[in-house]
Amino acid sequence: MKSKVAIVIVTYNSEEQIEACLTSVFAQRRSVTQQVIVVDNKSRDGTVALVRNRFPEVELVLPGENLGFAKGVNLGVNHSNAEYVLLLNPDTVILENAVDVLVEFAGKQPCHGLYGGRTLKPDGSLEPSSCWGAPTLWSMALFAFGITTLAPRNRWLDPESLGGWQRDSVREVGVVTGCFLLASSAVWRELGGLDECYFMYGEDVDLALRARALGYRPVICPDAKLIHEVGRSSESPVHKTMLLYRGKASLVRRHWKGGPRALGLFLLMAGTGLRATVSSLASLSRPPEAAGRWQTLWSRRDEWLKGYPGLDDRPASSELR
Repeated sequence: MKSKVAIVIVTYNSEEQIEACLTSVFAQRRSVTQQVIVVDNKSRDGTVALVRNRFPEVELVLPGENLGFAKGVNLGVNHSNAEYVLLLNPDTVILENAVDVLVEFAGKQPCHGLYGGRTLKPDGSLEPSSCWGAPTLWSMALFAFGITTLAPRNRWLDPESLGGWQRDSVREVGVVTGCFLLASSAVWRELGGLDECYFMYGEDVDLALRARALGYRPVICPDAKLIHEVGRSSESPVHKTMLLYRGKASLVRRHWKGGPRALGLFLLMAGTGLRATVSSLASLSRPPEAAGRWQTLWSRRDEWLKGYPGLDDRPASSELR
């Protein structure tokens, strides 16, 4: 029988998080029928054994290689048969029937296309990464001149952070992140799923920009709550930062053309160069890994500025300007 929602979780060395995540998925289920799919990106720990032994009701997909996030998600969705698709990170814990709440919200307001919730830290305080503002040349210029670092979470000077908004009201946003993202299967097919050029980071921003270009308006439902323990999916801070900025460069290359594209890449480069310089000068008073992360990013700029391989040259999105 067709389920109401297919929950797709991509794992990679997630043994320490996946048990709590899946336990919460089943424990917090109210009435919405669920199909739960785990795609494992060739974990080297006990993730696969844990899922297989503790959660036999889960559909475990083993591609035999690390596909990255976008390809892993698309593979999981291809195994699904449900009215809705929900992307969920393995380092999350569902609270207060959040899946049911979000599916019901989407059913009442289908025009938004993409839906997210309110992520919290383990202590119950806000973890803001459930959503962000869309990137613009203005936000990149503020990054390039270090303003976003000097005025974090400021509504005007750090616009992608969405200011001090606590994610506690229904609000349209630029980007719903892939840690907890719901779409109807029809909208997912219309968008073509995640762009598999992105290995990790940037694919959810790309999805949101393409959705907005088609007239959808991603939205946050504050009553759909979950705990999200950020930063457990990449191997090291430097590795994570390289992937993050390669994703940012890919977005600029994919969605901008001509002068805006060149300026956007320059602003990304300038911002990393500024932080590398400041970190180097302040290295005596900063943790070594913080300085090393920016210096490595700067020294390898020719690598990440190329973006992910396979980017095409389709027309720039009207959402990026």
